[in-house]
Amino acid sequence: MFGYLPLGAAFGILAIDVGIPWWAALTMSILIYAGAGQFLAVALLANQAGLMEVAVATLMLNSRHLFYGLSLIGPFAGAGWRKPYLIFALTDETYSLLTSRASLAGQDHAQAFRLSALNQLWWVLGSLAGVLIGSQLSLDTQGIDFVLTALFIVLTIEQARRLRQWMPFIVAMCTAMGALALLPERHMLLGAIGAASLLLLLQYRLDRARHQPREAS
Repeated sequence: MFGYLPLGAAFGILAIDVGIPWWAALTMSILIYAGAGQFLAVALLANQAGLMEVAVATLMLNSRHLFYGLSLIGPFAGAGWRKPYLIFALTDETYSLLTSRASLAGQDHAQAFRLSALNQLWWVLGSLAGVLIGSQLSLDTQGIDFVLTALFIVLTIEQARRLRQWMPFIVAMCTAMGALALLPERHMLLGAIGAASLLLLLQYRLDRARHQPREAS
């Protein structure tokens, strides 16, 4: 709640600032529900980007959800009628909360559903507050979109404190810096995610290879 209310408000304020109607901004939060994607859409619409450019940029930005989804295939199995919404409502923050639980494999689907729905509720309420504030007050919105980056930093710190396994975070930092230095901006996110995934898969295979001789003996 404390993350989504101010973040949603920031989105609502930015949407009004670039000329998006309040009802359209609120509809985006209900039907699209993609924090980073909505911030990106606001920036692209403000620069009069074409439909194809918006589609490609959104696909690149949200490609990380492919990897989120792969890790939740097992835990979401047997979720029944809740599964479509759990898939739709899988955001960065919700994923962080779900995977921070003691036993991801023994996921309580009803509780996961409630958590996901509450997160969207806070986001929609924050967006509503933002469009109301943006419609009534004249604000300098420069730098307000940094709240999204700040929230990601907090989520990363919380995951690091819980997991106490530094290799994934070191790999993420190195691949991000490498992508930033070597790749054009439009390919940076996908390149960093792909490189990090390959390195972590390689580490997984090496760990399995080291443990197999012991298991055989």
